[in-house]
Amino acid sequence: MTGAGAPASGGAVRPRLTAGEIAEAVGGRVLGDAAAVVHAVAPLDRAGPEHVSFLAAPRYQPLFEASRAGVVLVAPELADSPGSVAARVVVAKPHEALLTLLPRLYAAPPREPGVHPSAVIGRGVVLGEDVTVGPFAVIGDGASLGARAWIDAHAVVGAGAHVGEDSHLFPHATLYPNARLGRRVAIHSGVRIGSDGFGYVFQGGAHQKLPHVGGCIIEDDVEIGANTTIDRGSIDDTVVGAGTKIDNLVHVGHNVRIGRLCLVMAQVGVAGSARIEDGCIIAGQAGIAGHNTIGKGARLAAQGAAFGDIPPGETWSGYPARPHKEALRAQAALFRLPALIRALERLVARDAAGTGEGGVKS
Repeated sequence: MTGAGAPASGGAVRPRLTAGEIAEAVGGRVLGDAAAVVHAVAPLDRAGPEHVSFLAAPRYQPLFEASRAGVVLVAPELADSPGSVAARVVVAKPHEALLTLLPRLYAAPPREPGVHPSAVIGRGVVLGEDVTVGPFAVIGDGASLGARAWIDAHAVVGAGAHVGEDSHLFPHATLYPNARLGRRVAIHSGVRIGSDGFGYVFQGGAHQKLPHVGGCIIEDDVEIGANTTIDRGSIDDTVVGAGTKIDNLVHVGHNVRIGRLCLVMAQVGVAGSARIEDGCIIAGQAGIAGHNTIGKGARLAAQGAAFGDIPPGETWSGYPARPHKEALRAQAALFRLPALIRALERLVARDAAGTGEGGVKS
């Protein structure tokens, strides 16, 4: 890093990087001014001379041509695209290269170990080394926090719950009693982990609540987006596997098992006792009915509705979900129906016009 930096919001100073330093960091090569300096990231259409951006697909070449960015990470096949940016850094995977640059340009928020005076700490709580407990946070009786765990303002860790090392509950997140978080887990604001599932028995003329006595286990390196809810099990555990990433506004029902390294996008609903095996991708607003299994490495497209099992490795879409190519053919056939109906109506009208009374053609 070079130079004194540039002011950011709140008076902070951001690091500065030259195009040459960026190329060295990402393993690329510079075309243009290797001394061009940037201190922030922006998309092509809004970037200025102080920004680094990226071009990874031909569809964005018109934006690149008009861009004022100081430095642009460019895929090799697009290195000669027309444009007047100060410097291009040619790198195999521009989007992935940003993973290297972002931590260097944007410092992580500071964390000061210690327990805020307004926090409520229950009886028998175990606090690991260098934990941070923010203002008005609540740690229930018998809970435990691993080393460097961070419980932000107004977050709640229920009685007997466990938060693993280096995990972070953002403001207003709630961990219900006896829920368990692994290491390096991020739980964003408004998340509710371990609430009761939706289980009732109709008895005596009313819906009687089925007590939930199972657990809720979030394994290592999971990230859960804002306002997502994950229910505890009824008599089994609800489990989210290591490395899985869950978006905002997702609902995971009781007894659900989600495997390792899955991606679950916004507004997905997973009904009770469903199984999502390792490496699955569940796209936005998809739904999975209870007790079904999404096989290892399968994909369910946006707004797909899985009412049955999906075999491993397959991509399904539609309502109800079916193999993607089959769903596309069905959709194409549906779109042809209006023209077919109009043609059929013309045939009927022509036949009716050529038929006299009593159905005899004139």
